Amino acid sequence: MRCAVLDDDKAQTELVVKLLADAGHGCEVFHQGRTLINRLRQDTFDLLIVDWNMPGMSGIEVLETVRQGQHANLPILMITSRADDEDVVTGLAAGADDYIVKPLNTVVFMARVDAALRRAQLNKPQKMAAAWGAYSFDVPTETVTVHGEPVKLTAKELALAMMLFENMSRPLSRSYLLESIWGQSPEAETRTLDAHVSRIRSKLNLRAENGFRVLPVYSYGYRLEPTNVAHSAEPIEDAA
Repeated sequence: MRCAVLDDDKAQTELVVKLLADAGHGCEVFHQGRTLINRLRQDTFDLLIVDWNMPGMSGIEVLETVRQGQHANLPILMITSRADDEDVVTGLAAGADDYIVKPLNTVVFMARVDAALRRAQLNKPQKMAAAWGAYSFDVPTETVTVHGEPVKLTAKELALAMMLFENMSRPLSRSYLLESIWGQSPEAETRTLDAHVSRIRSKLNLRAENGFRVLPVYSYGYRLEPTNVAHSAEPIEDAA
């Protein structure tokens, strides 16, 4: 997962980044709340870890701002030295999914990270098959059926289509999609992503009449959105 860590305590930040990296998660560190907010306008993260006592824009202000924007459902953990019951209530009311008091117990911290990701259904294993409305995905054969008609996709096209469906209505940044589907490959440029989006839109006929459409998010990336209430946006899992 991609995690953003907001903290002005160098030792604390280094510990959090090491714990997350050891668990296989990528991290980007921020020392100013406004910088993180600006970054969220350009990129996608799976988890925010926010310290309360920050210079300038406080962690509480960051929480409130995030919850009012396009990342309203993003999992957020607050880590702070403020342990009073009133502070805990304030942090949770502002939008934190969990509240962790410093100094960190590393085992408990990672358990809460995992729990937050599970609640957001972001760290589940890759499905072998799943269906949304008229679209049924079969991962081993790299095939999608649309209204019962099979459509052959490449491995990258299938991975991109699955990611869009699994993150229904969630804006995904270009860099997030490129990193998730193509890894750190330097040849994975924006043109590559745009071409793949165009191909899956055409191959899968992702149009309003079929219940789903891919929309560009200006200066950000893409999102898949349901267009017809007759088509369920919830996945129907055939196998794990």
